Amino acid sequence: MEIKQITAIDQVNSEAWNALVGDGYPFIRHEFLLALEDSGCVSEQTGWRPMHVLVTENDELLAGMPLYLKSHSRGEYVFDNQWAYAYEQNGVSYYPKWLAAIPFTPCQGLRFAIKNRADQQQITELLVDCIKTQSEYENISSWHCLFPVGQQLETFRALGLAIREGVQFQWFNKGYRTFDDFLSTLNASKRKMLKRERRKVIEQGIEMVQLSGGEVSEYQWQVFYDFYQMTYLKHGTRPYLNLNFFLSCAATMSDQLRLVFALKDGAYVGAALSFVGSDTLYGRYWGCLEEYNVLHFEACYYQGLDYCIANGLQRFDSGAQGEHKIARGFEPVTTYSAHWFQDERFAKAIEHFLVREKSAVTSYKEDAASYLPFKK
Repeated sequence: MEIKQITAIDQVNSEAWNALVGDGYPFIRHEFLLALEDSGCVSEQTGWRPMHVLVTENDELLAGMPLYLKSHSRGEYVFDNQWAYAYEQNGVSYYPKWLAAIPFTPCQGLRFAIKNRADQQQITELLVDCIKTQSEYENISSWHCLFPVGQQLETFRALGLAIREGVQFQWFNKGYRTFDDFLSTLNASKRKMLKRERRKVIEQGIEMVQLSGGEVSEYQWQVFYDFYQMTYLKHGTRPYLNLNFFLSCAATMSDQLRLVFALKDGAYVGAALSFVGSDTLYGRYWGCLEEYNVLHFEACYYQGLDYCIANGLQRFDSGAQGEHKIARGFEPVTTYSAHWFQDERFAKAIEHFLVREKSAVTSYKEDAASYLPFKK
């Protein structure tokens, strides 16, 4: 086996990469990663230097991992600013650091792919050892893998990496045939609340339209992007993504895009974009120019639930944060990240911190679950 790093995703054959990663999780697809890089949203200039890892045998791709050399911690959704500050206070550089993650995407999923016939454990150890060796050689402080799932997480745990826990809120389809089926599982007060919220959107004269990526015109993408930008500008920050990124996704993976528009008097007033996986809807981006009562809930949540129920999707992952989701049937779930630090002093201190943090996270998750709206 041979292991190497590439500085752009287009340096690996797209068909070979996609055959390796499958089509169930859209964010690790070659098209998505390429859109990030070709649009300039991910680059050394933006603090995301691509350094993807490939494992080959006789020129056959056995494994691949999206990997970035980061010069900051923005766009990650697992917050390590305290760790960076501790390094700085002790006269040690925290940046650059390695990051195995999907840029700007706090959605759990595959973080590296290994061919079925290959030795999963052996190749995982090879990838981790490669990163550690590179870190010592190039004086890189640490490696972080964000939102891994399943066996990959357990392998990291077995290899002695520090595991951090967090909480997100996700909705699960329990065999619902209609939205009313879902409503029937809620207690009376929350059932009335959801009905009232959906009714308020109609009473404001707002119409909701769902489109697949292939049905969206370039003009409509521009309209959506204006809304998306506004979400960031309202908070005084610049958006991570540009219009070219969305146009590239529309051109290469339109079947996995779902765009919801809100119209009032024939004019667009808001929009929400989701990505579609094999069994999961991923709610990602939202924006509007002016506020309408409960429009955010309709566009970002209820329209997504309608789509999941109609198409038999089992889960709705609506992204990070948002305790307001609990009252709408989104359940708290544990998310994970894995971390390795070259400096053993910091590694031990952070491990102690994670033990204390885990206790707090567990308590928070249990408390959040107590507010779920389902009938007892």
